[in-house]
Amino acid sequence: MTIKPCERHRQLTVGEVAARSGVAVSTLHFYESKGLIQSERNRGNQRRYSREVLRRVAIIKVAQRTGIPLSSISEALSTLPQGRAPTPADWRRLSAGWKADLDDRINKLIGLRDQLNSCIGCGCLSMQDCPLRNPWDELSEQGPGPHLLDPVQSTD
Repeated sequence: MTIKPCERHRQLTVGEVAARSGVAVSTLHFYESKGLIQSERNRGNQRRYSREVLRRVAIIKVAQRTGIPLSSISEALSTLPQGRAPTPADWRRLSAGWKADLDDRINKLIGLRDQLNSCIGCGCLSMQDCPLRNPWDELSEQGPGPHLLDPVQSTD
């Protein structure tokens, strides 16, 4: 689809952005409330989006699909200049920043998968295995949870 030169600068309605991006209008409103995307209001107080928002929504969707939390997506998007579509170089920088986190989560999932039928470090699932992995239930002093599976867990 070729965009006519006169259409290139025309702002999009929320319905047009939803149709083009494949996300619900309510999702766009949510993204905007979280500061992930921005709109302007016209004289009739209706939202209008610049075309660059389509690429931002695409980045949000891809990042969410890989499991990146919205807070991390928001932090990454805040490093981009406003008023222009993110470039391939921007995407390479953003995705490189998320790669280590994804690798860490993948490794944790592999560890969970490989230990699924044995003790995961909580001290209660296997009387035969736990004495070797958690003698005298020493990990109970660290509180509840799978300490051997996820040694860096929060103590909220």
